[in-house]
Amino acid sequence: LVGHDPVYLDDRFLQKYEQSVFYDSTPAYVWEQWYCSPSYRGQWAFTECRRVGRNLIQVPMRELYKPKPDREIVHARSFAVDPADLAHVDLDEEHVVAKVQRLLDALLRLGDGLSALGTIVGLNKSPVELIGFDRAEVAANGWLAYPALGRLAQVAPLNMTQQMFLARCKSLHELWQGVPNGYLKSLLERAGCPRVAVKEVGSIKLLQALLNVIERLNTHEEASDAFASDREPEGWKDHNEAMAPLFLNNDLRIADAHETVEQCLTTLRQLGFDTANVNAGYGRSLDFVIDGVITALRKVATEIETLFDPGK
Repeated sequence: LVGHDPVYLDDRFLQKYEQSVFYDSTPAYVWEQWYCSPSYRGQWAFTECRRVGRNLIQVPMRELYKPKPDREIVHARSFAVDPADLAHVDLDEEHVVAKVQRLLDALLRLGDGLSALGTIVGLNKSPVELIGFDRAEVAANGWLAYPALGRLAQVAPLNMTQQMFLARCKSLHELWQGVPNGYLKSLLERAGCPRVAVKEVGSIKLLQALLNVIERLNTHEEASDAFASDREPEGWKDHNEAMAPLFLNNDLRIADAHETVEQCLTTLRQLGFDTANVNAGYGRSLDFVIDGVITALRKVATEIETLFDPGK
């Protein structure tokens, strides 16, 4: 009975552990696989709980027999998935933890780029001061120092309620909006944007303006030292479609009224998401919003990298 065959659990098995400070269930990346193995204060632990597909945990059969409190074994078994039900499940579909790691990767690149831009114009800020994440810390200890990553990467069922979805959008926004507005304004002023006009611009529009300035420099194949300028950059205040997912995430962050949610669903449709099935749950909507934010942040990071290294 206790063979090597893996058992598959619905990842909602993790919710009990994610929602209590008494347990540790921080995702860990080992041998190019993501593991989420709950433990309790060094007294007992699940091991080898590997994430597969969007909402499954693969565990060795022995994990459901090894010494642990009976209630934990019973809890785990209650989420066991019938092998027959796995036939139509994509075991390679991206799960929320991998998504959050891609978001973190994009943020780290953005932090490096913004810091490098500042160096050109005499603003010396380290990436960690700008985005709140330290590349060396992440490389050494994964997410341990950053509980906000774990919160965003908590179980995201397909049948997620609207309230859960909106709360997660708020957590998502908090992760990437930490770049100090004052720093972005200083960059834009050094690039030639009028101080009075820059003063009136809000956070996402500052990032949008910076993207506009750098895209134009890259279009003209300018070198990075052309970023500092006395002349007002052409089109710096233009709307940039690449930033649409960030504006949507911001709107969802403050969407508590029914009307606002309806407007956000309209925006989701405009960005290409099929909202026909949201009544069955908002899990796919969350995937779409996170993917959009990652794409937008990567776009800014890539344009900055191109300015410094046109051959990239």
